[in-house]
Amino acid sequence: MEVANNVTEFIFLGLSQDPGMQLMFFALFLFFYIVIMVGNLLILLTVFSDPRLHTPMYFFLSNLSFVDIAYSSATAPKMIADFVSEKKTISYWGCVTQMFTFHFFGCAEIFVLTVMAFDRYAAICQPLRYMTIMSANACIVLASLSWLGALGHSFVQTLLTFQLPFCHNQVIDHYLCDVHPVLKLACADTTLVNMLVIVNSGLIALGCFLILLASYTVILFSLRKRSSESRRKAPSTCGSHFTVVMFFFVPCFFIYLRPSTTFPLDKAVSVFYTTITPMLNPLFYTLRNEDVKNAMKQIWSHMVSLKEK
Repeated sequence: MEVANNVTEFIFLGLSQDPGMQLMFFALFLFFYIVIMVGNLLILLTVFSDPRLHTPMYFFLSNLSFVDIAYSSATAPKMIADFVSEKKTISYWGCVTQMFTFHFFGCAEIFVLTVMAFDRYAAICQPLRYMTIMSANACIVLASLSWLGALGHSFVQTLLTFQLPFCHNQVIDHYLCDVHPVLKLACADTTLVNMLVIVNSGLIALGCFLILLASYTVILFSLRKRSSESRRKAPSTCGSHFTVVMFFFVPCFFIYLRPSTTFPLDKAVSVFYTTITPMLNPLFYTLRNEDVKNAMKQIWSHMVSLKEK
């Protein structure tokens, strides 16, 4: 990626320039990040510890929890540190790395959520063939394709952005190295790159979202022919997943399904899918999931009994 540029570092403007607001944001986002780490690590521990949760649904849930940890860690620690730093800088290659990891884990989340929707379709619409469709090999293949697809997306996204020259402007009006804010600093025509970014980011998100909608449409029509018991269980099975999907995809559409323009609202919207959604995911999947709640209670009881001994 050898391009002629005079930039060795970038400067973030961050969420706010007000010192009082920055201190408040420091405490708030530190709390959010701790909740993200604890909540998602707890889900990973629960799934790995309880053999009853060694099923396709919880295999993909553990993938999602790992993605959430990594995805938020690509941006949150730097953002939190910048709230109490006088100079909010990041090196050129640090910016490259942050964009690559941010888009890698963000795209992996999109693909994992899509695979989870397919898993729910197979479980509800094809119950007799479910274990054949979602065999251990099939789960590994689907998870591997999700990670490989995310790797390809992130590599292309980062290459498209940083093959451009950067001359003198170093100030990024954001708290992270995302595509649109960085492209604004390039001293070259970015029209073609902007279009390719929309294809590589926006259309991937839109395509996966349409697949998700199709899965849930088929599930809803299938439930019309089922017993009242099946209709009662399905919302609890799928409701958490669909809530997560809406919380994640809608902000992504706002940012990536448009030409390379930036709005003041962009930073707030980005906070939503980089920090808020990874924090809420464990709550959605535990508070509305009896299997996970029961497994957590058993682990807690086991830990208490060990302490008493």
